[in-house]
Amino acid sequence: MPNKKLIEVALPLEAINAAAKREKSIRHGHPSTLHLWWARRPLAAARAVIWASLVDDPSSHPDKFPTEEAQNKERERLFKILEDLVVWENSNNEHVLEAAKAEIHNSIGDDFPEFLDPFAGGGAIPLEAQRLGLKAHAHDLNPVAVMINKAMIEIPPMFAGMPPVNPESRRNTLTPTCRRGGGVKPTYKGCAGLAEDVKYYGELLKSLAYDKLKHLYPKVKLPNGQEATVIAWIWARTVKCPNPACGCQMPLVTSWELSKKKGKEAHIYPIIDKSNKNINYEIRFGKKDIPKSTKITPKGGNFRCLFCAETASDKYIKSCGVNKTIGKTLIAIVAESKGGRIYISPNNLQIEASNVEIPENVPLQEMNPKCTDLLSGRGYGFTHWHQLFTPRQLTALTTFSDLINEVYEKVLEDYSQTVGQSDSLIIGQSDSSPTNRLTDYQTNYARAIATYLAFVVDQIANHSSSICGWNSPNTQMRATFARQAIPMVWDYAECNIFSNSSGSYNNLFERFCKAFEALNTSIIGEVKNADAQTDCGLRNIMISTDPPYYDNIGYADLSDYFYVWMRRSLRQFYPDIFKTMLVPKAEELVATPYRFDGSKEKAKAFFEDGMFHTCEQLYKYSREDIPVTIYYAYKQSDNKEKDKTASSGWETMLKAIINAGFQVTGTWPILTEKTGRTIEIDTNALDSSIVLVCRKRPQDAPVCSLRDFQKALSKDLRPALQKMQSSSIAPVDLAQSAIGPGMAVFSRYSAVLRSDDTPVTIREALELINKEIDIVFNEQDQAFQQD
Repeated sequence: MPNKKLIEVALPLEAINAAAKREKSIRHGHPSTLHLWWARRPLAAARAVIWASLVDDPSSHPDKFPTEEAQNKERERLFKILEDLVVWENSNNEHVLEAAKAEIHNSIGDDFPEFLDPFAGGGAIPLEAQRLGLKAHAHDLNPVAVMINKAMIEIPPMFAGMPPVNPESRRNTLTPTCRRGGGVKPTYKGCAGLAEDVKYYGELLKSLAYDKLKHLYPKVKLPNGQEATVIAWIWARTVKCPNPACGCQMPLVTSWELSKKKGKEAHIYPIIDKSNKNINYEIRFGKKDIPKSTKITPKGGNFRCLFCAETASDKYIKSCGVNKTIGKTLIAIVAESKGGRIYISPNNLQIEASNVEIPENVPLQEMNPKCTDLLSGRGYGFTHWHQLFTPRQLTALTTFSDLINEVYEKVLEDYSQTVGQSDSLIIGQSDSSPTNRLTDYQTNYARAIATYLAFVVDQIANHSSSICGWNSPNTQMRATFARQAIPMVWDYAECNIFSNSSGSYNNLFERFCKAFEALNTSIIGEVKNADAQTDCGLRNIMISTDPPYYDNIGYADLSDYFYVWMRRSLRQFYPDIFKTMLVPKAEELVATPYRFDGSKEKAKAFFEDGMFHTCEQLYKYSREDIPVTIYYAYKQSDNKEKDKTASSGWETMLKAIINAGFQVTGTWPILTEKTGRTIEIDTNALDSSIVLVCRKRPQDAPVCSLRDFQKALSKDLRPALQKMQSSSIAPVDLAQSAIGPGMAVFSRYSAVLRSDDTPVTIREALELINKEIDIVFNEQDQAFQQD
């Protein structure tokens, strides 16, 4: 019988969740700032789950810890190591990591397993496996996710310890003594040299782009004659008033406010000239006389005309969008100064600067025509990805993207000049010819720099679209992806890429470069563009993964937003990864009815079948002595019917795991979602994911009668619930977390049979588990009331 692991017995859940919650607010130095990905797992949570899955629980060694007191004492010692391990500041603390690795070694010896996450996504889980000394394999069907994982676990270790090749760093580090060979060459720890080059060539990219684009970003003149740099231009979409007697271009404005900061309130005031059917926009200050929004309903596109008060219905505005008659008008300019934000009325110079032709070579890929829930702009005539951007934004994005190849060539040139100055530049190559060795390494290195710079272009795209809004409470830009969808935005903010404010190149790039601080360079990871249902050939490995949540997020449809730009920048370097025009969707394992002509039944069957085949593969890959851990973010709002059993996704996941041959040996609610995220508004979404701990069920697992199952359930569930409650699990999480111990009872048997020998289904087992949970909770409520 394999040793029980710590994760199957106890965890310092409060410390793990506190670290995960804190990490969700960290934006400087976090790997997530390399590239946006939806629903990332916190590094702290991933690190804790992997480590606790490798380290033996003291109860597995009765010879060393014969009493419960001794086991508890040892458990507390392990908890202390884990509590140190999950602290953000300890991410690359060698002392803490070595202590953690020593405990893994004590439990499994020198045979550290290889690791697989078949749904690698944003890369948090493979990165933490790598940090703990495991060779990480990150697989994903989505090319954007593949590139994110390459940037996190594959590229940095390839160039660990290498000095930078840019000429400025060479001048600063190769002192005269070193150049004569009489001194010690400077050393670069981890990916410090790579990070330094990314910073240098990123600045070069900005400089080259600025030379080509500066005329599109003019400064604004102030009343005192001085000039100020524009931060953002505030635009409103317009449609022709449906009233034939009016026919003006009516602005579609959801808010006229520019600043809600106390003492610095500012707003736009429309001055209506009815004789000319024209509107001038004036900046006013203070909290008085703020105009009402022209939007008259919370949802949809229903607006009133400022001239005649006629209503332009959502249907009418959609027809304008389809007919390409939605226009735009500049309603305010925001600039930066030493004293803070400056708000300025529109002027012709700034309007004219935006009037540029759309570049000929923009990506012309179409949005998914069936995906209107995630891509609500489709209903208003935005059918292709480039239509989400203004002509100025498209000019900037294509310019930056085109210049990446020019920077790539510059890296090659600078690298060739470095030959002979630093022997370490060719360390680690296996080719027998030094010349070939250098050429291959040189090309790979220049490609790595190009990859990171393509990520910066995607960062710009996220902050430079007509979906970006203006945040008046914080007086700054909002990104395109404020939530896991692309909504329709009526009044939008166009940022100045060359300013120093939110959304600017400087702002984004500074944050981007700091992400290298939290990467790990110990072992080169392996990243593949692979389908989780297909046998990847790995065996006897460790697995931890965060699979798709039924129909929760359409990653493929959303990531096309980035893919079209990433493909444009990197296709020549990664032809196999970017061979398709858009992200593959047919194979994506999500239960989205619009991919099955609206059929929920077909979508459900597709997800169930796919998840079962995936779990069959996981069973084939996994080691006997190390549990598989699977994250699942159950949403209470999935379950609106009276039947409280579970959501379709939750039930399907359990069914796939158990039918594939696993048994559930533990469940933990671990904080994985950022409190206050946009998707949480008006929902009762969980703060936590349920981490299911699974083992291969013994081949000789017994059959159980329904009556015996109910007895075992009543016996085992009560202490498990009490243990969860003592672990400070949030009430919203507790009900679903409690299903885990119940499923642990059910899944330990090869089958649970009724008196007529028909098997009890997963849904029926869930119903019985929920009834038992209700009994326990009701008893506790009654005892509380009596006290």
